[in-house]
Amino acid sequence: MLKGILAFAQAFLFLVSSFSVLDSSFKYKVDMKAADLTSETDITFDSISADDVEVSEEEKQLCRQWYEENVLTTSGVPAYDFTVGGKKLSKNLSDWEITLGEESEVGAVYKGGKTTIVNLKHKKSGITATVEATIYEDFATCEWTVFIKNEDSKKSPVIKNFNGGDFTLKTGKTDLYFSRGSRPANNDFELLKTDVNAIPMRFNANGGRSGSFLPFFNLDGDDFGTILSVGWTGQWLTTLKQTKNGVKINAKQENFKAYLDPNEEVRSPLVCLTFYKGGNPLKGFNTLRKWETDCVTTESADALNGYVIANEFSTLNTEQLIAEIEKINPKVLEDVDYFWMDAGWYKYDESWADGVGNWIPDANRFPNGLKPVGDKINSIGKRFLLWYEPERVREDTFLYNEAMKHDTWIVKDGGNLLWNLGDDDACEYLSKYISKSLVDNGVTIYRQDFNFTPSTYWEKADKNFYNKRKGICENHYVTNLYKYLDCLIDSVDGLMIDNCASGGKRIDIEMTRRSVPLWRSDYNCGNADGSVKPDVLEATQAMTSGLSCWIPYSGTNRYFHSEYAARSAILTNQSVYEPSVEEFAKYDDVSRYMTDKYYPLALGGMDMSKFVAMQFGSGDEGAAVIYKRENVESNTFTIKLNGLYEDKTYEVYDIDAPEKIYTLTGAELMSDGIALSITETPKAVVAKYKVK
Repeated sequence: MLKGILAFAQAFLFLVSSFSVLDSSFKYKVDMKAADLTSETDITFDSISADDVEVSEEEKQLCRQWYEENVLTTSGVPAYDFTVGGKKLSKNLSDWEITLGEESEVGAVYKGGKTTIVNLKHKKSGITATVEATIYEDFATCEWTVFIKNEDSKKSPVIKNFNGGDFTLKTGKTDLYFSRGSRPANNDFELLKTDVNAIPMRFNANGGRSGSFLPFFNLDGDDFGTILSVGWTGQWLTTLKQTKNGVKINAKQENFKAYLDPNEEVRSPLVCLTFYKGGNPLKGFNTLRKWETDCVTTESADALNGYVIANEFSTLNTEQLIAEIEKINPKVLEDVDYFWMDAGWYKYDESWADGVGNWIPDANRFPNGLKPVGDKINSIGKRFLLWYEPERVREDTFLYNEAMKHDTWIVKDGGNLLWNLGDDDACEYLSKYISKSLVDNGVTIYRQDFNFTPSTYWEKADKNFYNKRKGICENHYVTNLYKYLDCLIDSVDGLMIDNCASGGKRIDIEMTRRSVPLWRSDYNCGNADGSVKPDVLEATQAMTSGLSCWIPYSGTNRYFHSEYAARSAILTNQSVYEPSVEEFAKYDDVSRYMTDKYYPLALGGMDMSKFVAMQFGSGDEGAAVIYKRENVESNTFTIKLNGLYEDKTYEVYDIDAPEKIYTLTGAELMSDGIALSITETPKAVVAKYKVK
């Protein structure tokens, strides 16, 4: 009875949220209240062996069968839907001529995948639809994107209800695991668990960025499990509803209703499903992560250590920056992978933000540009990270003056102006301009920030530029955002892209294909005086435990020089000011385990009275990190490892006491574990394991 009341109240709050201003603090509060009504955060997982966590033939067959029956179908109702001229595809299949292309060789389009094109031709108009579908059989994963084009010489009928995903998964009664987005707050990316409700549950973006929720959902059903990943770096909407047999899913750009001009094309969000059996959601998380590391993330992505040589408050010039690099202890330099220069390297008046659009190095500080700095960094075999925010433009900057020569290149709505990537010419100009800037400055890691919400700008552009066609600017904008990033990758050899949007507000599967969030939450931002939030270390621990369920790479900055701080910031990508040998080198091998399997051992969130513990690595070797917070009363933590081979013997030791080696079987480590004495508070313990 209580569950039903809470589910109804949650549905009401989701409804209230849908009528709220998309980027308002009110919407955030309502979203969080809705999530918290039925969800739990004190989540535990059953153990799973190294053999069982691997993808089985049964799971591969399950994925293949579902993919063929629902995505590659030419006669049945497909896993996507849209309405043309008032008639839904799913209810009027006879209005369409549907043909299926041949399946490609593995990797012909996407690494590790076989791609098939489904063609749909509307018999009564010039509308065609193309479904680009790919199956990754080794990972029991499939994905698809729907493209709709008007091939007529006149404008098309109105297209609406454009769902990239519209289907039911027959999972049976289903639990849902999902994560908060980045607001920012100390519980960003926290993992939550709830039942899928019989009343639709709405999850969406905030003003075009993922603030309240991440667009990843682990559906753990009685019959099988699936992870749903939605790729749309805009105003996405996903609804989930428990039905008699499973979960009804819809995934789309939230607001779209428009005709298409001749030769105009729009696309749906990318929809991706990862299948698993066995009833343990850890298998789903790890299959997703393995697919991402092997097939999705760019080849330039790597576990890297960064040294921040200039933040947004810096006024250092060329000579001073080079001097900073040259004075680094050679032993420290060995473990520095890149040098980070943040905002403010261009001309501005009062603050770094008022100069965005001037992507030319400040001549007073850098008379020869940033090339001497880039050359210095590259000459010692390191990478140069440079901050840009190309989508935001201020008046009287270089890009503003260029855009004013064109009617549709800038969207105005307050002090921040939006460079309209939805305009093909504006996108092409920016792509070439920033590509040249990267090459000229010797940049090998491109940091793209985005510090405001674009939805109101898109709406204004729809009205002023696109004849009031709802959602058309957003659709072209997001499509061209991917083209823009792809252009940069193609133009600069080995370029790595740092995906920052006020810290972590653009994390989705399409961006994962192109970038890594080296700065995942603005909660970790420091102030001009160097001060940071008092719980930033514990927040860093908690964010790692939640976000690692969905993506293998992420990063942040560490401000303190202490063992506890260094171990709190063990990540695939970490940056510091004035690094020491101890802080970088000691944990590199642990950081590299983080791209392998992940097992949350204790999800304590921001509760200072609870341990937080997580394990990374393979069935043969890896590490666990245990965090004892300031209010934890117990001096003992029983570490039960996961993902091991039951019949193999392992050696486990605390890196602070390597002489004391525990020797147990995998079965013993996963069932009984090891009681570690942790008397110091706060304390971070790193325990390594390997097959004997």
